[in-house]
Amino acid sequence: MSVFTSVSVQQLQVWLQDYAIGELVELKGISSGITNTNYFVTTSQNKFVLTLFEHNTLAELPYFIDLMSHLATHGVPCPKPIPDKAGVSLHMLNGKPATLISCLKGQDIEVPNLAQCAEVGSVLARMHVAGLSFDTSDNHYSHHNSRGAEWRIKTAQQVMPHLAEDDQELLQSEVEFQAKLDLTQLPMGVIHADLFRDNVLFDGDKIGGLIDFYYACHDVLAYDLAIAVNDWCVQADGSLDKPRLDAMLLAYQAVRPFTQAEQGAWPSLLRIAALRFWLSRLYDQIYPQSGELTHSKDPNHFKRILKLRAIQR
Repeated sequence: MSVFTSVSVQQLQVWLQDYAIGELVELKGISSGITNTNYFVTTSQNKFVLTLFEHNTLAELPYFIDLMSHLATHGVPCPKPIPDKAGVSLHMLNGKPATLISCLKGQDIEVPNLAQCAEVGSVLARMHVAGLSFDTSDNHYSHHNSRGAEWRIKTAQQVMPHLAEDDQELLQSEVEFQAKLDLTQLPMGVIHADLFRDNVLFDGDKIGGLIDFYYACHDVLAYDLAIAVNDWCVQADGSLDKPRLDAMLLAYQAVRPFTQAEQGAWPSLLRIAALRFWLSRLYDQIYPQSGELTHSKDPNHFKRILKLRAIQR
């Protein structure tokens, strides 16, 4: 979440005329995150989050909006899109697609404890189970992973010339290793695909909400858990923290047990998750996007994680 597209109070006041949510009281930019523009919007009735989509067209967005509505209806703690008086939740604002969502209770945490790691595992599994009934029969719902294998290969080629020789060797060998993997027998469904600590709000040891669903897609369910583990269950050097890892895995599998194929693929899924975020952070560092309030992240953190996961098979 960052501010790349500025919105003035006057612009938002006009835009909100189509909503029945009270008068605008405060508009405040959110600086964390690196993909879309986000503001806190406080009205005389409630507090919301306004998102302007920097990379999606209006036609690409119903998947995310309807997914959040579906999950919220099925008891998964996540934002609810706010419709206007005509029942529409997506509009244009300042030349960008925009939506209002509910502002959830809680805050993100820096150092999770065992109970919080278990809670993430349990809620993520519940989300995966609820997502199985999400109707993707419409054409605009056949939502592939925009950061999947094709993207990883393409992005590796784009960043490769900018890397030191040892990093080039690491990247090349990892891309070659992952190209040989067969994940077709693993259970698939809706995944969050970005469940880092800054995308989970905690109220004590209970989750107030999962947020930022704009990388959500149809992919391998256990890969989603691997993404979470690589952020929630690691030491400062990127090595796995066994007590937190065990807490998350046990809680997840109490709701949705792994298949034998998932157990066997688990080490490789951790490597795929590490590569995905090393590449995206490298790309953002090499090809930065300008913004009013922006927040970039260190790619070396996920390089260390990738190297550790590669020797832990």
